[in-house]
Amino acid sequence: MNSLWEKFLEKGKVENCPVYDMHAHMGTYSRIYFPYGEFDSEKTKQRFDRSGIKLLIFCHHWTLFSPDIGNTANIETVRKLPEKLRAYCGVNPNYPEIIEKDVDEFEKYKDVFVGFKLLADYHGLPITHKNYAPAWRYANRKKLLVLLHTWGSSHYNGPQQIRKVAEKYPDARILMGHSCHGEWDEAVKVMKDFPNVYAELCAVVDDRGGLEKFLDKVGSKKIVFGTDWPWFNHHYYIGAVLDSGLSDEDAHNIFHRNAEKLLEKLIY
Repeated sequence: MNSLWEKFLEKGKVENCPVYDMHAHMGTYSRIYFPYGEFDSEKTKQRFDRSGIKLLIFCHHWTLFSPDIGNTANIETVRKLPEKLRAYCGVNPNYPEIIEKDVDEFEKYKDVFVGFKLLADYHGLPITHKNYAPAWRYANRKKLLVLLHTWGSSHYNGPQQIRKVAEKYPDARILMGHSCHGEWDEAVKVMKDFPNVYAELCAVVDDRGGLEKFLDKVGSKKIVFGTDWPWFNHHYYIGAVLDSGLSDEDAHNIFHRNAEKLLEKLIY
């Protein structure tokens, strides 16, 4: 057995191909039962070790949907398992005073945060709205990651909105969560036009051909791995990527090299 596909199939993970999950969550969610919803640091570490997850970057469900809790949930969770976790500072545009506070205090939590998470479809204001500006400006100045929830044809976070923020904030590293799902050709155009925009694979592999199109049109150096964990299983997503027929070189880029490059000055 030589290929990564074969090695993952044999052992479930590969030592020289660690996996960085760049799109995940933590905590319970009101509309669905998660077996892993209640955080246990030892059990979580065991689950990550089983599938070769070196680092998982998340935004807590409570941060996104309970502004009274906010980013406290992210901070407390990362500090329970710092060798495996980092977080995105959650941004809810309906509470601009909280955004300003979190941006002002960002430096206090450099051991926790690598950037920001925007969930515009759910919060009801497009990613171009002025209320997001403090987070966008800070991410641009500090060259931080910004994970967007994106979807095809959305008026909140579709390709046209991504173009506007990518042009305005060229030093922010923008990860298109779900990669404008369904509008793969538009996602390709955005990535080609803006060097600071990357595809993220959560939900992409539920549709045949999306990943293959990205590999063919923009190459593996513009793609990062993500799962929406605990919504989806790591081995399922790793297997879906490997079964796309990509080369070992492309797999290394997607699973860890691109993430390592993006995170190099943020956590290393």
